[in-house]
Amino acid sequence: MVALAAAVTVATPWEFVGTAADGVKAAPAPFADLITGAVGQVDALEQQASATVKGLMTGSGVDVHQAMIATQKADMAFELTLAVRNKAVQAYQSVMGMQF
Repeated sequence: MVALAAAVTVATPWEFVGTAADGVKAAPAPFADLITGAVGQVDALEQQASATVKGLMTGSGVDVHQAMIATQKADMAFELTLAVRNKAVQAYQSVMGMQF
């Protein structure tokens, strides 16, 4: 059986903030870096899902449940990213609508 699920290690978004790899407290990352990192993680999950589905279709030892789990992880990550984007746009529009 091919272990495609273990091939991609994805960091959680909060791993970008607070501590460096050696455990030393690091300066907070800029917001743009956090968003860029999160989008990169979503892309990695999508690529992992694509690889598992391809492995399932070619019969290279990937189980159906592995493909479904990878696909659902990618879908949930995308939905969360879309929700964060929508909230950011909503906040921007709210700030732009304020009168000083």
